[in-house]
Amino acid sequence: MIRINQIRSDHELQPDELKKKAARVLHVRPEEFNSLKILKKSVDARKKDQIRYIYSVLLGIKNEKKLVQKARSKDVSLYRIPEYQLPSVSSDKKDSDDLVNKAGRPVIVGFGPAGMFCALSLASAGLRPLVIERGSDVDVRSEKVKSFWNGGELDTECNAQFGEGGAGTFSDGKLNTLVHDETGRNRFVLDSFVRFGADRSILTDAKPHIGSDVLRKVVKNLREEVIRLGGEVRFDTCFTGYEKDDSGKICRIKVGREEWIECGSVILAPGHSARDTFSMLFESGLNLEAKPFAVGVRVQHRQELINRAQYGDNYSDKLPASPYKVTAKASDGRGVYSFCMCPGGFVVNASSEKEMLAVNGMSYSARDGENANSAIVVTVTPEDYGNNGPLSGIEFQRELEKKAYRSAAGKIPCQRFEDFRENCVTEEFGIVKPQCCGVVGKGNLREVLPEFLSKDIIEGMEQFGKKIRGFDDPDTVLAGVESRTSSPVRIPRGKTGESEVRGLFPAGEGAGYAGGIMSAAMDGLKTAENVVSFYMDHSDGVN
Repeated sequence: MIRINQIRSDHELQPDELKKKAARVLHVRPEEFNSLKILKKSVDARKKDQIRYIYSVLLGIKNEKKLVQKARSKDVSLYRIPEYQLPSVSSDKKDSDDLVNKAGRPVIVGFGPAGMFCALSLASAGLRPLVIERGSDVDVRSEKVKSFWNGGELDTECNAQFGEGGAGTFSDGKLNTLVHDETGRNRFVLDSFVRFGADRSILTDAKPHIGSDVLRKVVKNLREEVIRLGGEVRFDTCFTGYEKDDSGKICRIKVGREEWIECGSVILAPGHSARDTFSMLFESGLNLEAKPFAVGVRVQHRQELINRAQYGDNYSDKLPASPYKVTAKASDGRGVYSFCMCPGGFVVNASSEKEMLAVNGMSYSARDGENANSAIVVTVTPEDYGNNGPLSGIEFQRELEKKAYRSAAGKIPCQRFEDFRENCVTEEFGIVKPQCCGVVGKGNLREVLPEFLSKDIIEGMEQFGKKIRGFDDPDTVLAGVESRTSSPVRIPRGKTGESEVRGLFPAGEGAGYAGGIMSAAMDGLKTAENVVSFYMDHSDGVN
């Protein structure tokens, strides 16, 4: 097929209009096309008085190679959408059942994006995976989180971090990824989300998102498909230990205080907040590594300010809530940047441990909240937080979260940017009012963050104000602490995807191999491929 990039228009184009524009590029008649598929659609807002829609399309037509050569354009090329094939151990169900009965079931720890897509793949392969998730199913989980946000008690086993769908369930549901994918895993994940209830726009939008409200339906439908294919999902079941056989291969896991489950392999996809799990793994002797991550604050602006800055006055109320992405370099050489930007969203209390407080961002599918928010963060390394072993990053996070909790007596500490700069508690909020899921308090975030991070954030905000007018307005609201941008540890794995323990497969964001819903889901698929190979290699084969 032929791919054409950079088809521009001052309005959204219908398929017939796209065919006409593509026909002019290739010097053919529109009726010669036998198919058209939109690959990407984006908005070019660099010229505020001349907003443009930009399309990439895929077209079916005869003599494709000849037409591409004739076009002589860098925006015209031959293209094939990579088709991802789920791995399989056998086309015969009895054979796959025999293999599982002989080698043992794969057990997946965690039902976030990595665990979900690994489970979907392994169930499709006939390996009947067992998933254990420390939190509750999405319906029960939603009620528990809502109760906590309304001032109730924190459930340390089921919250905005733990439970069906992982931390992403209470987020914007952004599906961006920087992973260059030639395997088709990316497209398979997007297609699967649509299959399980997401809007089809995620297949074409340049910056796709699902929304926290829709994600809850999607993860439930995905779970039901895993079960239909022969998998099993156990909620409120925490992974607390494991044992190896005489050959050094993992053979069973412990859940809760006393129960043991026999297994043929284990996929570790616990998410980046499973701190007690990482401690247990470290104490067991498993090799862990400290890694860099980023910390900072959540900033809130009026969404209408962001829309005007990005789209201009003529378009600010005609286009969807605008995202942004900003980067800067502080005087000490550190990078300061926005992360997990949520248009029309809310800052949420994402705590998972008693007397500690962490925040995250969330948007619903409509993105129609009054405020925009994003994390403004600075990368920290083991040298910054004390290279005292692989768990030192976790202890650094905990210290920040304890200070954030104390800062506003357990409420989300919020502060005007001017007051943050002046190192004082906010008395009254101005034109920007905190929009939070969770009880709001007033605290001094300068007393939460190390001084070098506070100074970097201030410098970054002032630089961002030169790029987006009003970004560093005195009334901009800061909330903290944003401490869980990614995992502070990595579980090393080899070419087969296994850790140093045979049959133990680290996967996803918590294990240090992803950064967001899409990359975690894709890593879950990749891990499933390795697990299928493991079963085929470590058995006598399928008769």
